[in-house]
Amino acid sequence: ACAALGATGGANAADLASGKAKAAEVCAACHGADGNSPSPDFPKLAGQHPDYLAKALRDYQSGARKNPIMQGFAAALTKDDIANLSAYYSAQPPVLSARY
Repeated sequence: ACAALGATGGANAADLASGKAKAAEVCAACHGADGNSPSPDFPKLAGQHPDYLAKALRDYQSGARKNPIMQGFAAALTKDDIANLSAYYSAQPPVLSARY
């Protein structure tokens, strides 16, 4: 079973290097280079589930999720860009903080 999963998983594997490059080009100013936004005004993307990130970007593209700034950025992304960005940010370790 593991061999079968490995054989099919590679065909649609995301390109983390491309995701990192696209993140540096488009997303880093607000969300941070590694997805750990330095500002509380922008969500931290590091460590989020890749399917959640991909759906959020597709929803910004379609207008199902409303944010004019994100809609503009997401509109220019290809299907591969979304897969690569989602995989890249999900692979980054999250930096969490707690208030006590």
